[in-house]
Amino acid sequence: MSKENNHICGPDCTHDSHRYLDTPMGGASDVAKYEKQMKELGLSMTRRDFVKYSAALGATVLASGGLLSFLAGCSRPAPQSGAGSKPLVKATMEKADLTIGFLPITCATPIIMAEPIGFYKKHGLNVTVKKYGGWADIRDAFIAGEIDAAHLLAPMTLALSLGVGSAEVPTRLAAIENINGQAITLANKHKGKVKTAADLKGMVLGVPFDFSMHNLLLRYYIADAGLDPDMDVQLRVVRPPDMVAQLITGNIDGYLTAEPFNQRAVHEKSGFIFKLTKDMWPNHPCCAFGVKQEFIDKYPQTYEVLLKSIIDATNYSSDVKNREEIAKAISAKEYLNQPEEVVKSVLTGKFDNGLGETLNIPDRINFDPFPWKSFAVWMLIEMQRWGYLKNRTDLDFPKIADEVFRTQDVRKAQQELGFGAPADDYKIEKILGKDFDATKVTKLLVN
Repeated sequence: MSKENNHICGPDCTHDSHRYLDTPMGGASDVAKYEKQMKELGLSMTRRDFVKYSAALGATVLASGGLLSFLAGCSRPAPQSGAGSKPLVKATMEKADLTIGFLPITCATPIIMAEPIGFYKKHGLNVTVKKYGGWADIRDAFIAGEIDAAHLLAPMTLALSLGVGSAEVPTRLAAIENINGQAITLANKHKGKVKTAADLKGMVLGVPFDFSMHNLLLRYYIADAGLDPDMDVQLRVVRPPDMVAQLITGNIDGYLTAEPFNQRAVHEKSGFIFKLTKDMWPNHPCCAFGVKQEFIDKYPQTYEVLLKSIIDATNYSSDVKNREEIAKAISAKEYLNQPEEVVKSVLTGKFDNGLGETLNIPDRINFDPFPWKSFAVWMLIEMQRWGYLKNRTDLDFPKIADEVFRTQDVRKAQQELGFGAPADDYKIEKILGKDFDATKVTKLLVN
């Protein structure tokens, strides 16, 4: 804290720029001095802008040095998009005021943290993030146009585009939000009794939505053990915020869902983490940032800037050094409304699994915006496998993947922000120890 000027200095502050007294601007000379310093910094401010800043800072506007140091970055610095990020170039946008829906889970971390940490504002957007309790709720709001874009489950973008489970709404997966970050949690009464997926037989297990990676992964895991997920277990759709309560009351034996509700069960001493989904499929996708094709067509510049702000925030979230800061920001009541220690355990990967073990798994959850089209093909195959596509055999999986997953948009945005991006659209996935080659499987099913 500087004695000459009562403000908190940022890491790049030399103190030379703010050795002034915090006194009100009293006359024309003060204003002239202020304008001269603004010009020297290469900044510009109209008289109207100056009045706006005055109102924002309160009745007393700090004299030249106080306000100047605020604008020059001696207060909390604007968020950085990473060592490789390029200077921000703001486009002309058709619509700068946006509302984005989200569910209170850590999968939505980039979408949520971009508001309190400032990534939307950094890119020139005025975004309101709006919380919903369940996936059906946010889907309906998205369809009705109550929100401009949404935190969606990755398979939801495919289902909406195909008109499966709802009206047909051409929806685009603009970016993946999180990879990993889920787990199977079981009630404490099952401790020591469950060793493999086969031991789940006869249980009632919660999943957050039919068109979710949670449902598809759990089905895949159970079927791989020789069980029928529609006969040997009971899968029940439960809203994520209700999972722990359902576990405590005994209505379900366990669940595969997003964080922080696995860690919250441990925190409440009502359950234990049986298996992290990263151990089923390393770096598997889960949630996504979704927009309608209609939005992209109507607001192309806004879409480009919005996508960049999300990708910028996603890359920031991927750096483990930023996780504690993010945990503090998104734990608040208006966002996750969870104990900060619970969210911190998830994001840092340092956690109690409910079995008396403290683990350190930094990639328990991670964040990578790149929407591999191999993800889309796997989801479509599993949706077809379990009857969600109404036994349609006419679907061209690669074509659907091309339409829904905006891989090229993410690649372009990543490069323009200074981050690397894969050159390919497909990769071989390792699921339960087996290679999944989407190109080969697609040819077999489609042709």
